[in-house]
Amino acid sequence: MNNKDLSLMANAIRALSIDAIEKAKSGHPGMPLGMADVATVLFTKFLKFDPSSPDWIDRDRFILSAGHGSMLLYAISHLVGYKDSSIKQIKSFRQLGSKTAGHPEYGLLKCIETTTGPLGQGLANAVGMAIAEKILNQKYGNLINHKTYVIAGDGCLMEGISHEAISIAGHMKLKNLIVFFDDNKISIDGSTNLTCSDDQKKRFIASNWNTIEIDGHSYESIENGIKNAIKSNKPTLVLCKTTIGYGSPNKSGKETSHGSPLGSDEAKLTKKNLNWDYKSFEVPKIIKEKWLKVGLKGKKKRTSWEKKLSESSFSNKIKNQFKNKKINRDNKTQDFLKKIIETNKPEATRKSSQNTLEFLSTKINNFIGGSADLTGSNLTKTKYSIIKNKDINYIHYGIREHLMAAAMNGIAVHKGFIPYGGTFLVFSDYCKNAIRLSAMMKKQVIYVLTHDSIGLGEDGPTHQPIEHLVALRSIPNLLVFRPCDAIETFESWEMAINTFNSPSAIILSRQNLPLLRNKIDSNRVMYGGYFLKSTSEAKLTIIATGSEVSIAVEVSKILKEQFNFNSNVVSMPSIELFEKQSEKYKDKILGNKPRLVIEAASSYSWHKYLNKKDLIVSIDTFGESGKAEDLFNFFGFNTKNIVGLIKKNFL
Repeated sequence: MNNKDLSLMANAIRALSIDAIEKAKSGHPGMPLGMADVATVLFTKFLKFDPSSPDWIDRDRFILSAGHGSMLLYAISHLVGYKDSSIKQIKSFRQLGSKTAGHPEYGLLKCIETTTGPLGQGLANAVGMAIAEKILNQKYGNLINHKTYVIAGDGCLMEGISHEAISIAGHMKLKNLIVFFDDNKISIDGSTNLTCSDDQKKRFIASNWNTIEIDGHSYESIENGIKNAIKSNKPTLVLCKTTIGYGSPNKSGKETSHGSPLGSDEAKLTKKNLNWDYKSFEVPKIIKEKWLKVGLKGKKKRTSWEKKLSESSFSNKIKNQFKNKKINRDNKTQDFLKKIIETNKPEATRKSSQNTLEFLSTKINNFIGGSADLTGSNLTKTKYSIIKNKDINYIHYGIREHLMAAAMNGIAVHKGFIPYGGTFLVFSDYCKNAIRLSAMMKKQVIYVLTHDSIGLGEDGPTHQPIEHLVALRSIPNLLVFRPCDAIETFESWEMAINTFNSPSAIILSRQNLPLLRNKIDSNRVMYGGYFLKSTSEAKLTIIATGSEVSIAVEVSKILKEQFNFNSNVVSMPSIELFEKQSEKYKDKILGNKPRLVIEAASSYSWHKYLNKKDLIVSIDTFGESGKAEDLFNFFGFNTKNIVGLIKKNFL
């Protein structure tokens, strides 16, 4: 295609973007207008994709990290022939019920590889995708060999997560990761000079990246830049000198073109300036046909790849790699659980988790684990973990919690692995944005969050989570598990692996906990809450989670022995799963007698289950530094205090 063709095709992107944003009366025209030339060269000459088979495993991934420029992606997907990207969807941009949301949302359109919007997330997701591609390439050779392309703006590179992302990408030499930096020197407040003096080129070089500077409006410069990027043995930053709002006579190069429609008059002037003399949403047949040919070109590559796959000795292994893995209990599972009961020793649930992972790794062949520099504390590594060579299945993420969480999202949307990663529960705050997106995208990502309460002890209140369980439980579609012993820990992992449309957070103790369960005939955690001890003569229901369940059991025992006062004990490892049960089941478990909740965390999760006279033993202050046992006594998490409360209020 010659420059005239490319110019017409780029202007088709610009025109559709202008029209959709004007019709919606909201949106961000600046980036689609500014990056249309780069995107046109990328899609027409380099990107490997097939709109007729959008889930092709070996396609290149295109990530719009600067998600506010979503019309760039929507316009291209319509032009190249994605069936779900109709002109009707373009006209419905940003409207309720449309698939063309304000920011790209995974699952709405087939062209969308990941949900982007919070700046920097797409870049970090792309690192995860590139990690997945590299590992699979090492394992299966050129059958898996694709690029991950990213468009990132000033905002993406200002966000802290960007440094975590570029640092690990450079360290891991993710050569198939290519990032286009929309270097237009403008952010919402105005010139980036207001806030930034960074030399992005030197910054990326310092992180072991290849860097290339191009003119983002010269087709030769763009093409040569991408060719050189492809040859690199490092990840590449392509610094694209662009003009935000390119083509707009009065708003180009200004912040006014960033986040608002150009306006009716300016839209007309811009189209005139671009020599685009067509009606709104009209793309001439000759230009549309050129774009459709781009889409059709990928079909030949895809069918050729499928033939190559079918003839390969890796064919079945690759297909199996990308299948959802559900685990079923068998004789080996029963033996594993029986051994826990026979051994019957106190054990930190973080250690129970490691033991479970080790066992499950004999059943699941596509785990990819990791930890944010806390491997020895989170206990996320097993004897089956491999950190080198072609069968790598464990990543040392470094002290990069936010990157780890976001990269796991990238691995999950790339597909081929079940990602899990560990850090302390208190540092889930660093991961929060990415965890939220895991849940929004309905992806199977498993967060292993240890050191779950004041029970971690001497590290003190900065490391003792208080409000974190509430924060995680408040995220829609996130399953939160806080198991009380080794059996519940196994069952939590079992649920996390067998749940394909939700991420899971498994909350684990540092301190040893007694074994409370001896029935292993079925998974009880699946109900969210269940009777650990029950009697028809109960006058009180005691509800607890995690390390406090053993306290609840002891309290119940003392009440019976000393006061002949009967009580039910309910273990509630997952409020989310409990809420999914029938009203009849929930009423049965909660009962109609007084209730007492025990949890060494903020009380805010529990008020919906409590009546006016019910009690809760919780922590609504920050912790203290001291030994775990001393802290539990100090904050009243002991049988003496709790029995006293029950005696005072219910006996």
